[in-house]
Amino acid sequence: MEGIDHRIVSVNGIKMHIAEKGQGPVVLFLHGFPELWYSWRHQIHALVSLGYHAVAPDLRGFGDTEALTSITSYTCDHIVNDLVVLIDSLGVEQVFLVAHDWGAIMGWYLCLFKPERVKAFVCLSVPFTPRSPQMKPMDRMRGFFGDDYYICRFQAPGEIEAEIAEIGTANVLKTIFSIRKPGPPCFPKGNAFGIRTNASISLPSWLSKEELTYYVTKFDQKGFTGGLNYYRAIDQNWEVTEKWIGVQVKVPVKFIVGDLDMVYTTLGTKEYIHNGGFKKDVPFSEEAVVMEGVCHFINQEKAEEIGSHIYDFIKKFK
Repeated sequence: MEGIDHRIVSVNGIKMHIAEKGQGPVVLFLHGFPELWYSWRHQIHALVSLGYHAVAPDLRGFGDTEALTSITSYTCDHIVNDLVVLIDSLGVEQVFLVAHDWGAIMGWYLCLFKPERVKAFVCLSVPFTPRSPQMKPMDRMRGFFGDDYYICRFQAPGEIEAEIAEIGTANVLKTIFSIRKPGPPCFPKGNAFGIRTNASISLPSWLSKEELTYYVTKFDQKGFTGGLNYYRAIDQNWEVTEKWIGVQVKVPVKFIVGDLDMVYTTLGTKEYIHNGGFKKDVPFSEEAVVMEGVCHFINQEKAEEIGSHIYDFIKKFK
């Protein structure tokens, strides 16, 4: 990735890798699972050409950033503290925030806990989820979707890692990146990723062999446990946020999702986004953008369009 600088910064007791380029107002990009800073390669160049300073970290547990072993090290308060210290290290008070998947979830927490640090938020794929006081998230997910629901399958430390090791990093990443089936993903025990023996798995159209190799190399080095620990800390996040019931997110937000996205097509999500619930919880949000024929990894599948959406929104606040 020509012209992108890489460095390690000390944040909140860990060493964090960031990729950055450009000068101007800071745009902070947060990736999801199973991804890296590299997921924003297209948007980094696009925003830099428009006069911004693009910064994309590997989040705690991913890529070249330190991965602590304990699940409790991956709760939302730890991740938000990482981001606040990172923002401080960049010498700015506020950033434009752009985030996807787990990055989006942590982006919502950043906007909730520290709204003064975010000028505006472009959120991809995962809408704000208000805290339910009645039931822990994992109990609710098991009740709705069963034990084979992918987040439920990720809970036992080491279990899904062993299945990934057996199948191979490249095959698992190709399978996840290629999913185009709407609705909640289920990973049955014994063949979580539905890969047939000796089957040839095609790359999605938006990912080259060279790009896949970058992901495979980094996940082979780091492993998946750090990223999976975000899922394993979900109930702990629920406990951490006990005092945040009913609190609105009061930053300007643009939410973008694909109509085939597994999150968007999961029970209740469309209704929440379009029937007033989302607007009530995020009062400064624009009307949601739903992109037709697009799946979960929207920032890579529709890289140029997402870059345009980001710029069209954040330029209002420059």
